[in-house]
Amino acid sequence: MTDAKTRIDETVKSNDVVLYMKGTKSMPQCGFSSRVAGVLNYMGIDFTDVNVLADEEIRQGIKEYSDWPTIPQLYVKGEFVGGCDIITEMTLSGELDTLFEENGVAYDKDAANKIREANA
Repeated sequence: MTDAKTRIDETVKSNDVVLYMKGTKSMPQCGFSSRVAGVLNYMGIDFTDVNVLADEEIRQGIKEYSDWPTIPQLYVKGEFVGGCDIITEMTLSGELDTLFEENGVAYDKDAANKIREANA
């Protein structure tokens, strides 16, 4: 599992935004992954997607790495942010915008506002 931890660590630290998910950003394989990837895609976030279904070591390793039992998992600037429920909550409250702004991650503010308006 050390190899998986090393690969995860390198991916998380060398990319500004990483989503460990089931499937890919263009072809999610579960509803929760689809929701988070959809939010990031809609907001115009340039993110790296890691398909945990393609690698069993990574699929198990990411849960140990973050000490978080579910997938998807979002990382921003090397820090674990959360899973689907947390990202949804942060998107609707505006906290995700703040997180991206504080970390210099470009995103479409109008798109973020449209998500909130549609869910108000």
